[in-house]
Amino acid sequence: MNKPVIILGAGGHSAVLIDILRKQQRPIIALVAPKVSSRAIFENLQIFQNDDDIFEYSPAEIGLVNGVGSLPESKLRRDLFTTFSKKGYQFETIVDESATISPYAKLMQGVQVMAGVVIQTGSHIGKNTIVNTNATIDHDCQIGNHNHIAPGAVLSGNVMTGANVHIGTGAQIIQSIEIKSNAVVGAGATITKNVFESEIIYPAKNYIKRARL
Repeated sequence: MNKPVIILGAGGHSAVLIDILRKQQRPIIALVAPKVSSRAIFENLQIFQNDDDIFEYSPAEIGLVNGVGSLPESKLRRDLFTTFSKKGYQFETIVDESATISPYAKLMQGVQVMAGVVIQTGSHIGKNTIVNTNATIDHDCQIGNHNHIAPGAVLSGNVMTGANVHIGTGAQIIQSIEIKSNAVVGAGATITKNVFESEIIYPAKNYIKRARL
């Protein structure tokens, strides 16, 4: 039996996750956010304004859902995962029912797979990673922790990423590329060479180095 969940965050990413959870008839205890927008999907949900309210529930009673989106310059999503994991809470792995995932792929704790995603055999998706709408991860890719594979991105076979990598909307990565930790691949970029740590790649431009995010 699936545990009831508490969702951290109340923005657009959280709204998409709630939509998935409701279709799967998962019980939602509350959203945790200091301020909640007037989205219809948030109506009638209990709101916790402080993270400390979560501690009214033991890790055995609930699962957590990381509803904070992932942007290259923000560490909030990663920090929430780390903080609550250290306190014994488990983050739920969320998979939209329209996604196609090989039974020989592995999704680690807290992975979120959105509508239309394809993840092929032999691929490994690291903790707290978002694989966003209509992204494709082909065979034997090794995706690190706290990545964001943005909508429509395509990773060919045997791509490897480090931790905290952001691959932008519609980016294309050819086979056997390595993208090291903290790198950012811009929206629409085509990657044909390995990407260094903390590097930012824009479409039609070569390597542009940047300090660690």
